[in-house]
Amino acid sequence: MQQKRNALPARHELKYFINPAELQALRLRLRGALVMDSHCVNGRPYLIRSLYFDDIDDSAFYDKQAGVMHRDKYRIRIYNYSDKTIFLERKRKLGDLIQKSSVQITRRLCDQLIEGNPSGLHKSQNALLQDMFVQMRTRLLRPRVIVDYAREAYLHPAEDVRITFDLSLRTGLSSCDLFNPKLPTVCPHDRNVEILEVKFNNYLPGYIAGLLSGVEAERSAVSKYILCRRYEPLG
Repeated sequence: MQQKRNALPARHELKYFINPAELQALRLRLRGALVMDSHCVNGRPYLIRSLYFDDIDDSAFYDKQAGVMHRDKYRIRIYNYSDKTIFLERKRKLGDLIQKSSVQITRRLCDQLIEGNPSGLHKSQNALLQDMFVQMRTRLLRPRVIVDYAREAYLHPAEDVRITFDLSLRTGLSSCDLFNPKLPTVCPHDRNVEILEVKFNNYLPGYIAGLLSGVEAERSAVSKYILCRRYEPLG
């Protein structure tokens, strides 16, 4: 099992809803000024599928709704429906900042976690896997919902800026069939919008701010997890 991005520094993460016309205008600006993520082969978005976990009290859901400033969210993430690269991740909200911890896991361990079985994780040398063991044992952390979208990402080295369009958001409803490319999914919102995210370390460089200037987008505390649990029963 390979350690990966175990404890990244906390970063700023700004989220927006953006309509298709504004998105296209911003896309043209970004393509002329920034470098596309290498995963966007031939300029095409790459597919992300995440399986989000929550505890017996749905704390991740309700803490987000209540605006709790310090909270954790756990997920398993794959790309293009493949089991070649699988990450277990924890996103930690620290006031206005986001910290992400991540470890690459095997398909076997992935299937084990989806079944709700954390056996053996307490013996791991990885802090995130140890934490997952505690959460699954004490808080009954279990899979809740699949979240699908296509990501188009642009990068700039200054302040490690990453600007993404997360397109065609879909929810897998109550299924945990993570690797099934034919899994039935539905759109979780009624608006003709996509999700724009702007991520950076300490400050947004003026050059990048200039590219974003004048773009009509609605700042939001949007959570894909919350949106995709729209049709899910909650306690």
